Amino acid sequence: MPHSTRTLPDAPGVGYKPQHFTALLDDPAPVAWLEIHAENYMGGPGGLGGRPLAQLRALAERFPISAHGVGLSIGGPAPLDRDHLDRLSDLLGWLAPASFSEHLAWSTHDGAYFNDLLPLPYTAATLACVCDHIDQVQDHLGRRMLLENPSSYLAFEQSTWSEPEFLSEIAHRTGCGLLLDVNNVFVSATNLDFSAQDYIASFALAEVGEIHLAGHAKDSDDHGAPLLIDDHGSPVADPVWALLDLVLDSAGPRPLLIERDNDVPPWADLAVEAARAGAALARAEERTSTAERILA
Repeated sequence: MPHSTRTLPDAPGVGYKPQHFTALLDDPAPVAWLEIHAENYMGGPGGLGGRPLAQLRALAERFPISAHGVGLSIGGPAPLDRDHLDRLSDLLGWLAPASFSEHLAWSTHDGAYFNDLLPLPYTAATLACVCDHIDQVQDHLGRRMLLENPSSYLAFEQSTWSEPEFLSEIAHRTGCGLLLDVNNVFVSATNLDFSAQDYIASFALAEVGEIHLAGHAKDSDDHGAPLLIDDHGSPVADPVWALLDLVLDSAGPRPLLIERDNDVPPWADLAVEAARAGAALARAEERTSTAERILA
């Protein structure tokens, strides 16, 4: 049976990779939960068959699991793929994850699937479409989902909402929660030249069910300006850790994930980053306790 905890702990988690399976079972510290990409486990009817699913079942007996979707195309104008939703529902039915999340992005058009999470303008029409899709997803799955802020490389002239306002309104209209990816905030702020601190200050932190951290690659655009790529292929950068401290001071402890999808390191290296995440949570709790003692 899956792990009985149906909520994620306010503690470090990591994105699960099969090469870490044995190490996680032998010595999982300091990891308290795991994230999987849902589409990697949606192939078989009822979630049956194969080593990957057998390993996932074994992990789900020991760890709370967060299922992270990448293929629903929540932000696309086309109707949601019912077959995709059905297979996702089958997976979540037997896995009983503590959390399910998707992206504020689109990835399909006219039956074609793009290997990317593409941006959308923040307009009234887009808002209505995204909210309708989230309502469909939550009704079909019978659970609340979290929606992740994207990493951005361009801004649409027709946008009439800021991204934090747009996400807040989606949460208000649909009842969904939010997933705050701190690296995405830093990447977008650098690429689009806005204040990451102001973004966090205007974000609906009370709706955040998970916080994600990841690495990024550094490049430059055609004019020589800094360009960051959200590639999940390196350790979390120091400015992102600093931004996390700001988030935790405002939001309080939350489930905190280390993501690594490219150039995946040995388990020992990933465990070091998870331990650093745990230390960040502990420092935030201590700062909160100290402030409460001073005010008491």
